[in-house]
Amino acid sequence: QVQVVESGGGLVQAGGSLRLSCAASGSILSIKDMGWHRQAPGKQRELVAAITSGGSTNYADSVKGRFTISRDNAKNTVYLQMNSLKPEDTAVYYCNAAGATYYSRGYTYTGDYWGQGTQVTVSS
Repeated sequence: QVQVVESGGGLVQAGGSLRLSCAASGSILSIKDMGWHRQAPGKQRELVAAITSGGSTNYADSVKGRFTISRDNAKNTVYLQMNSLKPEDTAVYYCNAAGATYYSRGYTYTGDYWGQGTQVTVSS
């Protein structure tokens, strides 16, 4: 199995910065894509940013120029640097490991895995 754990959320004033980290663990052989999604109260979960194993990135229009996603393939870790935070960035942020292949008892398995989420609150 694959475990995904986020860290780095918290409370920050508008205009401030936070850095989120996410580590995937287990007998992982590779992870195709890693990304961050968020869900605000009363809203659907939405993609914030994603990065492929080759380093290609994709951002939601609302965070372009403010957020930067990066990845350490050797550590199965993904980061989200969030600058110029706005109150509308307030949400629970979830890390996703998509196309994660792991080894167990002589077989390999591939699936998508999510973390439990970390709260980001931006005060005005």
